[in-house]
Amino acid sequence: MFGLSIDHIVILLLAGLFILGPERLPEAARWVAQTVKRARGFAAGTKAQLEAELGPEYQELRKPLQELQSLRIGNPRAAVTRYLLDDTPPAASPAPPPAPAPVPVPLRANERPPVDPDAT
Repeated sequence: MFGLSIDHIVILLLAGLFILGPERLPEAARWVAQTVKRARGFAAGTKAQLEAELGPEYQELRKPLQELQSLRIGNPRAAVTRYLLDDTPPAASPAPPPAPAPVPVPLRANERPPVDPDAT
């Protein structure tokens, strides 16, 4: 769910051991497990309620969300394949190229450079 590796879990356990101490760490771990279990139950109940209330429209609603999820996962091969083989035109046209930066004018003798209050 959160994408924690073994290294991350070990670091969290060590931090919990130092912060909470060995006496309170098991109690805190139980509390976290119960809270995660309740949150998953709440999410499952909400999903079931949405499916019941929306009916077939729920699947239509889920399709764009699943596409976003696939982008978040970041499978480059699937993204390139979808882009190359999809017959639908792209949603937006590419942005125009940026305007060229103005050419700086050299300072004259004894002239002070301008001050940019946002940069200081």
